[in-house]
Amino acid sequence: MVSLAILVSRVSGLVREIVMARLFGAGQAYDAFLLGFRIPNLTRDLFAEGALSSAFVPTFTHYLSTRGRQEAAGLAHVVATALLLVVGAVCGLGIVFSPQLVGLLAPGFAAVPEKFALAVTLTRIMFPFLLFVALAAQAMGMLNALDRFGVPAMASTFFNIGSIGFGLVLGFLVGPWLGFEPIVGMAWGVVLGGVWQWLWQMPSLVRLGIGLRWRLDWSHPGLRQILQLMGPALVGSAAVQINVMVNTNLASRVVDPLTGPDGPVSWLGYAFRFMQLPLGLFGVALASATLPAISRSISAGNLEEFRHTVSHSLGMVFLLTVPSSVGLAVLGEPIIGAIYEGGRFRAYDTQQTALALSWYALGLAGYAALKVLTPAFYALGDSRTPMWVSVGSIAVNYVVASTMVNRGWLGHAGLALATSAVALFGFLTLFWILRGRLRGIDGHRLAWSVVRISAASAVMGQVVDAARAGLEGWLGVSRMARLLNLAACIPLGVLCFWALCRIAEVPELDSAHRAWRGWLRGGRARI
Repeated sequence: MVSLAILVSRVSGLVREIVMARLFGAGQAYDAFLLGFRIPNLTRDLFAEGALSSAFVPTFTHYLSTRGRQEAAGLAHVVATALLLVVGAVCGLGIVFSPQLVGLLAPGFAAVPEKFALAVTLTRIMFPFLLFVALAAQAMGMLNALDRFGVPAMASTFFNIGSIGFGLVLGFLVGPWLGFEPIVGMAWGVVLGGVWQWLWQMPSLVRLGIGLRWRLDWSHPGLRQILQLMGPALVGSAAVQINVMVNTNLASRVVDPLTGPDGPVSWLGYAFRFMQLPLGLFGVALASATLPAISRSISAGNLEEFRHTVSHSLGMVFLLTVPSSVGLAVLGEPIIGAIYEGGRFRAYDTQQTALALSWYALGLAGYAALKVLTPAFYALGDSRTPMWVSVGSIAVNYVVASTMVNRGWLGHAGLALATSAVALFGFLTLFWILRGRLRGIDGHRLAWSVVRISAASAVMGQVVDAARAGLEGWLGVSRMARLLNLAACIPLGVLCFWALCRIAEVPELDSAHRAWRGWLRGGRARI
């Protein structure tokens, strides 16, 4: 259910990216926009979809299970009030110190004063987006805990629609009257899209008896528990953001032989955004459905059910993401070309974005598995272990990223490789620790499934790559030719992978079939 809702969200996000690529390409304006959007997104992971969600959902679920909906609603009001005060103050500080933040994250921008000034302006405009996305993340967590998944999963669709709709109106209709550039209007669209993302979920909460009320109570035991869980989570999320800062810093210094300093930041941004499609469909969707379930298992003291749910979710993650990563690596260039190429987005941009996407895809399974494993530790009341693993990832990222960029081996694609290395390191470490703590997590079964899934994916990749090359030689590389190529290769890959998994008797495939049939029979009513 969540996957289908997120599919709509990712498609709308892809439309937003296509519009941005056609209008602004991979040059100075979009580089500045990406940085301005990335800075509030760094703190977004700290205060919204990262530490807050992981700490809030288990606590809220515990209140629902043990104290009833009224007590849980009271906790929600206290947390929302604290968010308004704390995150509002962070937004104010971010607006004031935007020049320093831009200089810290992208020192290479200082070589082009107009680019630096534009990045500062866009950062200041988009910083309030953080407050609304924090409120939206809290609303999403409450709805998931109440077994409502469709509405919160669709929330990001309304952000995508709102950000591009408001942005186009403000940038190209209102902007010329008020004297600001189109890219500035797109930045205002991001803020208004964040407002819409939050407001979309509020009617569902009101119907469930949980609205938005002012209640300031710093001594509330539930708030204190959330803050205690968030402490290590903030450190862990901060470690992730340090990796992002390091990679952004290095990307701003990459000088491409053909485009100079303009391009690498945009190529990485377009590629990573595209990877969000399978990550959201499979990793985020499974994590959203898993966290409330394992939180209830822990509240009931049922460790065996907890172990089974986590193991089952990880198996599904591998079934869905391993072939996806192979598909993105093999079909990256025709996908990027068919979707983005045109206007100011050139063929060379297609090649460089596809190169980055292929290295990002290497870590897709690790990324998705982390979405399941990290909340599992929070459900167990342990937020320190993910924190220390995240801190350790700083060294992994720095060594790989700096080596790749400074030695000139892969350029901007080396930063994508570093990101994948961090994801795989985090997954393997957390899995090993959780397996020891639970005295088993069906590790042998999972390993055998991964071997069979990987083998099927490798064969599928060879078949699809041969088909792609043959069709490309016959049809060429025009947009229509690429679309026809993809229309043939993607179904071929899906059928090939499905047949190979059936032959290999991969158990997760049967689980996927049962889940799909169950949704068709009774899941629609809850969307």
